[in-house]
Amino acid sequence: MFSVDENSSSFFSFLHCCHSRLLWRLFFINVSEKEYKMKEQQSLPTDFLGLQLAEPLMRALADVGYENPTPIQAQTIPLILSGRDVLGQAQTGTGKTAAFALPILSNIDLEHAEPQALVLAPTRELAIQVAEAFQRYAEHLKGFHVVPIYGGQDYGIQLRMLRRGVHVVVGTPGRVMDHMRRGSLNLSSLKCLVLDEADEMLRMGFIDDVEWILDQTPKGRQVALFSATMPPVIRRIAQKYLNNPAEVTIQSKTTTVDTIRQRYWIVGGSHKIDILTRILEVEPFDGMLIFVRTKTMTLELAEKLQARGYGAAALNGDMPQNQRERTVDQLKNGALSIVIATDVAARGLDVERISHVINYDIPSDTESYVHRIGRTGRAGRAGDAILFVAPREKNMLYSIERATHSRIELMELPTTEVINNKRMAKFNQRITDTIAAEDLGFFTTLIEQYCHEHNVPAIEAAAALASMVQGETPLLLSNKPEKKTYEDRGSDRDRFSDRDRGSERPRSSERDRGPVKKRTKGETYGDEGKERYRLEVGSEHGVKAGNILGAILNEVGLDPESVGHISINDSYSTVELPQGMPDNVFHELRTVRVCGRQLRLTKMEDQERESSAYGPKKSFKKPFKPAGKETAFFTGNKKKRKG
Repeated sequence: MFSVDENSSSFFSFLHCCHSRLLWRLFFINVSEKEYKMKEQQSLPTDFLGLQLAEPLMRALADVGYENPTPIQAQTIPLILSGRDVLGQAQTGTGKTAAFALPILSNIDLEHAEPQALVLAPTRELAIQVAEAFQRYAEHLKGFHVVPIYGGQDYGIQLRMLRRGVHVVVGTPGRVMDHMRRGSLNLSSLKCLVLDEADEMLRMGFIDDVEWILDQTPKGRQVALFSATMPPVIRRIAQKYLNNPAEVTIQSKTTTVDTIRQRYWIVGGSHKIDILTRILEVEPFDGMLIFVRTKTMTLELAEKLQARGYGAAALNGDMPQNQRERTVDQLKNGALSIVIATDVAARGLDVERISHVINYDIPSDTESYVHRIGRTGRAGRAGDAILFVAPREKNMLYSIERATHSRIELMELPTTEVINNKRMAKFNQRITDTIAAEDLGFFTTLIEQYCHEHNVPAIEAAAALASMVQGETPLLLSNKPEKKTYEDRGSDRDRFSDRDRGSERPRSSERDRGPVKKRTKGETYGDEGKERYRLEVGSEHGVKAGNILGAILNEVGLDPESVGHISINDSYSTVELPQGMPDNVFHELRTVRVCGRQLRLTKMEDQERESSAYGPKKSFKKPFKPAGKETAFFTGNKKKRKG
């Protein structure tokens, strides 16, 4: 029998032994897991040859120049080839289309001309893009047929293609449902179903349609679901419809691509086109995508750029589908360099030539911004994203920076000297190219004869010809300093100073002039006074002061504080605006519609302005306006009401 000391010693020796064994066991488990993960990573193929794809597909990959698979391709292709369901999470531009298209094509039975694979995509553009990818990879698969089906295209075309016999169908949920209900799309032979950009289908409201389609497909089919994010609804669908899926996640450090350079400039209203033109003159670009808010604006901006000599075209949902497809093809093959598009029209657009994305109109949410600039800088390529921000939109700029975890830098706009140097260099190059490319013998004789007959030096004749070629448009910008308008001041750097972004450091202009006195009602702003204008819309048309203020700010890009009193009367309204508005801004405001009526802006006479705005208080009492009505006044964005 052990003594106390002996028992204690033996007991602690026993514990020490157990503890050591436990530590060693945990160590070996940890090492084993690490070794397993390392072996798993090492076992991933480093080239397409190791993916065991069909030989015709390897030839097609060689034709398009693909050498090494991307991470999502290396992990996903073997899983789909083996018949596993896959739940993949990856951002756009990572190569996920090839990740599911290549294994599906490897498993296709070309002798059986029935839909064996169905790919659901959120937009027409993405459906067309995916179908084109299938066709490109299947170039050496004789007898293979893929058909894209989507809304906006004639049913007859799709019906003929489906009757001919297809192996793969790529479509949007709504049109796929229509064909299934019509009986023109039979999925009884379906082997594989792919949900591409599932989170986007959720955002666009297609999830119920997707679930209906999934319920109609054979139970034993393979399902591959790809999504940039995994919200709870997408997780629920994966749990319900996928059978023990293998999860593939390609981590993304930020929501925007590091290879995209992001810049902004403060500008609004009619001045945007001038700033855009400056950027186009000096910014080297290959293909450019310009985003605007409305379909109408795509056409208007395209026309303005065409008038300035740029090859530009619109892309919006109201255009015929064949025209939209032609525009995208022209952008791809280099026949077109600038496309102006809405968010919906550009969804899924993947064109390698796009080096620049310009947000002509700031997006309404941060997610749209990420999707927009994602059209450039894809798959590791460099890209540029430029954002136009009106003074009133700076909060949205901050929201975008917070959401993307990135700082958007202020642009360095080209100076007049830089632009003029560029223009002269371009003009000189045109002369050089013409001398090198054309036979000028006839014109040389003609000019020599002219100079001899009129006793004019040859240099003067050449200058006259240059002036004829240039026409009425000046070759160079004026170097004379121009007085800044209220819009130009909106583009100054100090409007978005460090203090605006949270720093307590005062602006240089504030330090120079000392303490800034707070502006009060009736004071002028900067060097401008106020002028009163009449608008042909009033309370009987349902207008409110906020409608008028919003319309003016949207069209001209004024600061809210630059708009003075707004008075709503029965059949008309009045508003105070800064003096010295340019004629083009004045005429632009005349055509703006509020509550279905044109503003038809007119300047009020001095006497009428004084009596209505600065007259005695009795002019604002109820006798001035019928009972039950109210007059709203705005000074900046502060609203006051009087009964």
